[in-house]
Amino acid sequence: MGSVKSAGQLPSSTFPDQEFVGDDPVMDMLNTVARPVDELVDFWQSDADVVRWMARAGWMDGDVARHLRPGKLLDAARLLREMVRRLVVQRKNGKRLDVTELNDFLSQGRSYCELTQPKTGNLAVVRRYESKSPEQWLAPLAEAAAEFLATADFDLVRACEGDGCVLWFYDRTKSHRRRWCSMRVCGNRHKVASYRSRNIDF
Repeated sequence: MGSVKSAGQLPSSTFPDQEFVGDDPVMDMLNTVARPVDELVDFWQSDADVVRWMARAGWMDGDVARHLRPGKLLDAARLLREMVRRLVVQRKNGKRLDVTELNDFLSQGRSYCELTQPKTGNLAVVRRYESKSPEQWLAPLAEAAAEFLATADFDLVRACEGDGCVLWFYDRTKSHRRRWCSMRVCGNRHKVASYRSRNIDF
């Protein structure tokens, strides 16, 4: 990915929820490294950043990560992210994958099913995950990545066409013609650039 800045080196106003444009949690995980201004920025700079992202993505209650050794969750999350990034790029390019590293990560997960009955009275099966290690805590995301790599239509896995943009998305639009991570950001920049190029005074 090249040189990556700390998110703390930029004003918070420059990176709102733009990493949640992937239309899939696996794409959104890759998008935690982005280029909101001129340089690449890693939005995961601490365990708390990972916990916050997982909670916002709907994966986990952040409180369960408090007992983990400081820094270990961040290291494991970054390892998983870049491991999955390599596999997504290889899969997109039609290459055969070496899934050993991801399978090693997955093998450390521990989970079980629990039958619950909320106040509505409707029974539901919920999967509970152990969280004694960072790998166990990140297991739902690792499993989602494995499922995505195995079942996604990689013709619809795309990198944003915006100049300098590094974000990914899964094109779930009806026409399958999505080109931008966000019409509000890169799509609008393209429109402005196209308008200016057509209206240059010679």
